[in-house]
Amino acid sequence: QVQLLESGGGLVQAGGSLRLSCAASGRNFNMYAMAWFRQAPGKEREFVAAINAHGDSANYQDSVKGRFTISRDNDKNTVYLQMISLKPEDTAVYYCARRPGILALASADEYDVWGQGTQVTVSS
Repeated sequence: QVQLLESGGGLVQAGGSLRLSCAASGRNFNMYAMAWFRQAPGKEREFVAAINAHGDSANYQDSVKGRFTISRDNDKNTVYLQMISLKPEDTAVYYCARRPGILALASADEYDVWGQGTQVTVSS
């Protein structure tokens, strides 16, 4: 059973930075696209960023472009989300997800394994 474990969340002031990590168990990590989603209180889960299986193509939600960077280390079975210039509206639980395919897609329906989430809180 594949598991995803997120870490790196916390409380940060507006304008600050955080780096989230997601460690995956199991084999063939380099055959799966990975993504980050987030869910703020009272809102639906939304796409943040995704990276393809090879790590050479990514896409982002418009509101995080230029501030967030998704990357992966296939030797360590880990995907990262570097977040800078954080805003209070970035406050949410951030989830890592795995897609059984190579392409980095934005729809949550494409992802079959999810982590438990890590809380990110940005104070104003």
